[in-house]
Amino acid sequence: MELLAHSKRAVAAALASAALSGCAVGPDFVQPEAPKTSSYTASPLPAETAATPGTGGAAQRLVSGQEIPDQWWTLFHSPALDQLVRQALADSPTLAAAQAALRQAQETLRADLGVALSPAVDAGLSGRRQRTSGAALGQPNAPANEFDLYNASVNVSYSLSLVGGAQRELESLRSQVDYQRFQLEGAYLALTSNLVTTAVKEASLRAQIRATQEIITAQEKQLAIVERQFTLGAVSRPDVLAQRSQLAQTRAGLPPLDKALAQTRHALAVLAGRLPSASGLPEFELATFELPQTVPVSLPSALVRQRPDIRASEALLHQASAQIGVATAALFPQITLSGAIGSETTRSQDLLSSGTGVWNFGAALLQPVFHGGELVARRRGAIAAYDQAAAQYRQTVLLAFQNVADVLRALDTDAAALKAQAEAESAAQDALTLSESQFKLGAVSYLVLLNAQRQYQQAHIALVQAQATRFADTAALFQALGGGWWNRSAPGAEAMSSNKN
Repeated sequence: MELLAHSKRAVAAALASAALSGCAVGPDFVQPEAPKTSSYTASPLPAETAATPGTGGAAQRLVSGQEIPDQWWTLFHSPALDQLVRQALADSPTLAAAQAALRQAQETLRADLGVALSPAVDAGLSGRRQRTSGAALGQPNAPANEFDLYNASVNVSYSLSLVGGAQRELESLRSQVDYQRFQLEGAYLALTSNLVTTAVKEASLRAQIRATQEIITAQEKQLAIVERQFTLGAVSRPDVLAQRSQLAQTRAGLPPLDKALAQTRHALAVLAGRLPSASGLPEFELATFELPQTVPVSLPSALVRQRPDIRASEALLHQASAQIGVATAALFPQITLSGAIGSETTRSQDLLSSGTGVWNFGAALLQPVFHGGELVARRRGAIAAYDQAAAQYRQTVLLAFQNVADVLRALDTDAAALKAQAEAESAAQDALTLSESQFKLGAVSYLVLLNAQRQYQQAHIALVQAQATRFADTAALFQALGGGWWNRSAPGAEAMSSNKN
């Protein structure tokens, strides 16, 4: 009997293998081609951006086709930033959630692989007390019979689709695993990018606070001069009030900056997987960052293979394609093979004795005949879902190319804006210095001095913001190009190892 059961299992496995390796209902998924374009923007980009000496605004050279390093944030040469990013990759709940979602998809695939590639084998052991009547045997006057019945058996069953429905179902599950893997890569990229841009924002706010405090100090000194001149009768009281008003307005700009800095620090702590009250978080200054002078730019043809959001959208398209095959296979016959071998006796001690063996083997064929149009409608629905996924994929690609184009243009205009702002700040500084000297000599009115102070304050703050914008947009370009995850030499070096096997 063991040989018979073994033969039946071999037949079932062979049929399953044949069904899975044979022709499956279509369609066969074809990976979408990359857009046929050689550039991201309609007009050529300059090979090098403008330089602004003295402000940390070095020229940036855009190198087409150069690979992006997987740890791209190290190009800013900030050890504190690198340490923070590494810690966040290990402690971030967002990343942990994405990793868990990937593991769940992998285990779901393994579970269905076990069902599809091998028969289900179950062992059973049962015992029951049973009473039969003579009436059941056509002898109503016969006495009732009571006895114990024991059964030990091994049951084998396997369902297979002759047209490859199981194969398409597994293809769909593999696509779901791919989707979760690229969702994880997207979470990884978003986390690192947000950390860099938030650190730059903190540095910008610190610089703006420092600049505002310097302006306040200068205005306090100027107020003291104006008040002395008022005492001597050189200026009118409205001039004193105007200077006090200017000083009060400048001071009023500090609390919003302090609030923004505190909230940015809180956001940075949470991104790093810490509570906002946690200590030991590094403080960032613009001077601690170095602007990358060589910026790699991926070829347009490579972008669709690098962006995690595009790859995730492609995985959903693949899954939708496989579901058409699953819906189509439901229209065709399905075969179920089953068998059991065991022992049945009225005494438990005889379960392993000879003469108690029982077995059965069977096959069932299920051919859908009439379901009120349900199966055909489900197939049409699967086709519509594929069309939707295809449209969403195209939209994802378009938005990705727009994202890269926007950032590339921003890098060029950021450099030009920084250069112009540096010149404006220098001119405002010279005008303020001259106005202060002339006011002391009585050569200009107080309104001239007040206007010079306002212009310098605005120009100085704008210069700090322009410096920070270049750092933030450079980080945004690395994010737009995919972040270099495909160049990770040791997959999972930063909390990713369990997801690359």
